[in-house]
Amino acid sequence: MDETATLTPERLLRQLEWRVVRRLDGQLQGDYRSLFRGSGLDFTNLREYEPGDDLRHIEWNVTARMDTPYVREYIEDREVTAWLLLDHSASMGFGPVDRQKDLVLAEVATTLALVLTRRGNRVGMVVFDQDVERILPARTGRNQVLQIADVLLDRRNARAAAADAAPAPRVRRRRGRPENGPERHATDLGAMLHRSAGMVRRRSLVVVVSDFISEPGWEQALSRLAQRHEVVALHVSDPRENELPDVGSIYVEDAETGEQIFVDTSDPGFRSRLRVAADQRQEALEAATRSAGVDLHQIRTDEDLVRSLVRISALRRSRRR
Repeated sequence: MDETATLTPERLLRQLEWRVVRRLDGQLQGDYRSLFRGSGLDFTNLREYEPGDDLRHIEWNVTARMDTPYVREYIEDREVTAWLLLDHSASMGFGPVDRQKDLVLAEVATTLALVLTRRGNRVGMVVFDQDVERILPARTGRNQVLQIADVLLDRRNARAAAADAAPAPRVRRRRGRPENGPERHATDLGAMLHRSAGMVRRRSLVVVVSDFISEPGWEQALSRLAQRHEVVALHVSDPRENELPDVGSIYVEDAETGEQIFVDTSDPGFRSRLRVAADQRQEALEAATRSAGVDLHQIRTDEDLVRSLVRISALRRSRRR
């Protein structure tokens, strides 16, 4: 039996406090500013623009008068309003039975909420699949963290139960959709980001956690979101999405659309093409988030969560220098 199916919000929170947050406190020495920047900013000074400065802080009136770019300097408030935009689409159910991507999603969201709320910050949540499925207004406190964990674990358990109860799909062709399943569509991440932008009105820290398996064209919506908010993108992935084990001839199903293809995983040519395609997808994803002005960070199902968050902290710290 999958032990994660018995997880309760309180149990998950206790596990994360002991296994993750306690170690993060030690490695980051309690300084989480490299992970999170305050959304309430107090203006303090003007100075000439330097390469690497945030273009959103350019003071255009002064720049026009002085004929030299000037930027505004700020002191960050301690309080942060954060929004977690969480992808709970079908493809997030992929991964090892004891740590699928949707469990990693729950761990990441609960950890971030815990770290933020224990410093008095407010955290809200938007969960989306084919549509916005659940919204939790931004609040602080342990009860808010537990509610976030409860929503995510409940959706994960419901998905697992539906998968167990579903009849085995039948495919008679080497490529196609199951005959006895409903037609499904890929997640439209762009539409979800657009709707979320309308909900998050005050300047906030926005953390998008997704596998970014989506209909194309979401970059513009992410860019618009980043123009108003401090946006961080966390890409949740599993190694087997990029390189299948050699197990002979099998059917492989697209979790988003339900389309199935018959492949020979022992074929070196197929394995090579799969690797090349995976590398191209990753390069395109990194280019898209970079063009939107958003940091993209990797979180893998086979990697220790503390190691992932410490690496993200170090990268964000280095990019601000």
